[in-house]
Amino acid sequence: MVEYGRYSNDLYELQASRWLWKKVKPQAPSTGSPPCPRLGHSFSLYGNKCYLFGGLANESEDSNNNVPRYLNDFYELELQHGSGVVGWSIPVTKGILPSPRESHTAIVYCRKDLGVPKMYIFGGMCGCRLNDLWELDIETMTWSRPETKGTVPLPRSLHTANVIGNKMYIFGGWVPQSAGGEISTHDGEWKCTGSFAYLNLDTTEWIGLISDCHEDKSNLLPGPRAGHCAVAVGTRLYIWSGRDGYRKAWNNQVCCKDLWYLDTEKPPAPSQVQLIRATTNSFQVKWDEVPTVEGYLLQLHADSPVPSAAGTPGTGVPETSVLSSQGGSSLHQSPQSLPSVPCPEMKVDHPSQANNVIPNNVQLCLSSNSLLKIEGKEKVAAPENKITQETMKNRADTTAFKESNAPSLLPVCTSSPQTSANVGELHDLDKRTVIPDASVSSTVSSTQTMRTPQRQMAPVKSRERQWYDVGIFKNSSAVVSQFYLLPEETLNASNKKEDADVPDYRLLKKQDLFPGTVYRFRVAAINGCGVGPFSKVSEFKTCIPGFPGAPSTVKITKSVDCIHLSWEPPASPSGNILEYSAYLAIRSTQLQENPNQLVFMRIYCGLKTSCVVTAAQLSNAHVDYTSRPAIVFRISAKNERGYGPATQVRWLQDMKTSSSK
Repeated sequence: MVEYGRYSNDLYELQASRWLWKKVKPQAPSTGSPPCPRLGHSFSLYGNKCYLFGGLANESEDSNNNVPRYLNDFYELELQHGSGVVGWSIPVTKGILPSPRESHTAIVYCRKDLGVPKMYIFGGMCGCRLNDLWELDIETMTWSRPETKGTVPLPRSLHTANVIGNKMYIFGGWVPQSAGGEISTHDGEWKCTGSFAYLNLDTTEWIGLISDCHEDKSNLLPGPRAGHCAVAVGTRLYIWSGRDGYRKAWNNQVCCKDLWYLDTEKPPAPSQVQLIRATTNSFQVKWDEVPTVEGYLLQLHADSPVPSAAGTPGTGVPETSVLSSQGGSSLHQSPQSLPSVPCPEMKVDHPSQANNVIPNNVQLCLSSNSLLKIEGKEKVAAPENKITQETMKNRADTTAFKESNAPSLLPVCTSSPQTSANVGELHDLDKRTVIPDASVSSTVSSTQTMRTPQRQMAPVKSRERQWYDVGIFKNSSAVVSQFYLLPEETLNASNKKEDADVPDYRLLKKQDLFPGTVYRFRVAAINGCGVGPFSKVSEFKTCIPGFPGAPSTVKITKSVDCIHLSWEPPASPSGNILEYSAYLAIRSTQLQENPNQLVFMRIYCGLKTSCVVTAAQLSNAHVDYTSRPAIVFRISAKNERGYGPATQVRWLQDMKTSSSK
C-alpha cells in the first residue's frame, strides 16, 4: 500500500551481499495479465521459483473510493541464477482453489523421505477471519484440503507461519473477539492474540503451545500482537515487533519493538575438539561454532588415574605414560582468556574480579522449548514452553550470554594463552596434530615418510574412564589447565547420561593437568532446550618437560614455481635448538586405507627458520578435505632431549582454479 486505497505491484530485489536495492521488471505471462496492485498477499520461495497467492486489491480506479476486492489468483515467478528475474507465469492447477483472502500465511515444506514439495496456506481475512488449511502439491499443481487432528487455532489474520524441521509454527495475529465464550460468526469484533501453536506437517496434527486465554502476569511471553515479523534461524524462531490493540480502540494501539526467540529443540553435536596449542600443563582448543546456542559444555577424561574429590586436589606427580609421544601444538589465532559461564540449573550471585561474560543473578532453565527473558543485567528463569526475549540495544546478534558490564563467573583457566601468532592465510587447524617422536624423526630423510604413530592404549580400569567437566564456555574455544572433580556419590551417575544436571562448580575441587598425559575431549552445545549430544572424542597429550615448544608465526608465501615457508623459534626452547624439521602430508596407499592417518614426508631439516617447498614436492601433496581443501604442513624443533611438539598448519586451496589462498 503506497497510500490509503492505492496499492502497488512493483517488484524489488535486494542484493544482501552489497545491501543494494534494484527494481526488476519481469516479463508478463504468456497468457493472462501480470499480478495487479495488491497488499496482504503471500510470496513463497522454493528452488528458483516464487509463488504469489491472493491479497487485497481496490476494485475502484479512484484511490479515494476504496472498494476492497479479495483475491485468490496464483502466479509463479521464475528467478535468474544469482540476480534478476525471468518472468511471471500462471500455472494450470487442479482441484478446488482456496477461497479469496488476504493477510494469510503460505509456507513451502518438502518431506525428507518423499521429496515432494508442498505449499500450505493457513488463515487470512475475507470479510471475517479464517482458520482453514490448504495444500498445494507443487509437482502436480494440485490443490487439496488436508484433514487435520488436534485443536485448530482460532481464525486469524496478520499472523506468522514458519517451518522448522517438520513443523509449521503459527504465532499471533488478529482473532475474533469472543462474546460469552463464543466466537462471533460475523467477526464484528476482533483483538490481537499471543497464542502459539504448530502443525506437524508429516502427521497434520495441531499442537497448542500457548493458548489465547493464557495469563502471563510475569511478562515471560511475547505479548499479543499482529503484523509482526518472524524468521527461523536454524532451529530457533525469532519474533520481532508488531502491534497490539482492539478494533474499537485504534487510538490505543501499541507498536512493539521487542525481540523474542524460541529454541524448538536441543542443538546438534559440535565438531570434534581441535588442538591449537599444547604445553606441559595446558591445552588451547577450539571447535566449530554451532548456530544459535548459548554456550558449550566441555568435558575430558584422562588415561592416568584421576583422584576423586575426596583425594588430594591440585598438582601432583603424574604416573608414567605408556603412550607414544602425541598431542602437541598448532598455530591459530589465540583468543583472549576465556572464563566459563554458570551451569544449567545453577543460580550464582557473587562478585568476580574478571569481566565481560555473565550478569549476576543468572538462572538457566534448560527444559524442552524453554524460554528465557533478559532485561538489563538480570536474566529471569522461565517455565517450560516459554520464549526468550532479547534486548537489542546495541547489536542485532545479542544472545543470552552477551551482556556488558557484568562480572564473569568461575574462570576455569588460570593461565592465559600464549601470544597469538600471525596466522595470515593459515586457517582451520587440523585436529590430528602430533609430536614427532625423537627416535622416529632422527631417522627420517627427505625421501622417507613419517606416519602418525599408532596409539597403544594401556588397559585402564572403568573408574579411570569417567568424564569430568572443564566448564561451560561462552565461545567455541578454551584454554584448559584444570578440570572439576565430582563428588564420589555423583561421579557414576553423571556419566550414565549425557544431559545429567551439571553440579554447582563453586563447590567442587579442581585438578591440574599433568605433563606427558593423554586427555580425551568432547564438547556439547547448550541452548534453551538443554544440553545437546556430545561431539566425537578427540585426544591430545600434554608436553613433556625439557623438550622444546612448538615453532610459531608460520607464514606461507607463494612464488611462481615454489612456496616459501617461514616460522619463529619456540617461545620456550628449553635449551639450544639444534635443528628444525618441516614435513608435508603426501598421498599414499596407507592414507587411502585409513584417511585419518596422515603420511608425512620431511621436506627440510636444518638450523634456518625458513625453507623452500618446490613444485615437484607440492605435486605429491595430499589435499585434506576434513573441512575446506588444504595442504597440511608440520614443523617441529629439536633440542638436546629431542623433538618437541609440531606446529600444524593448513594451506587453503581453491580447487576451482587450482590456486592457493
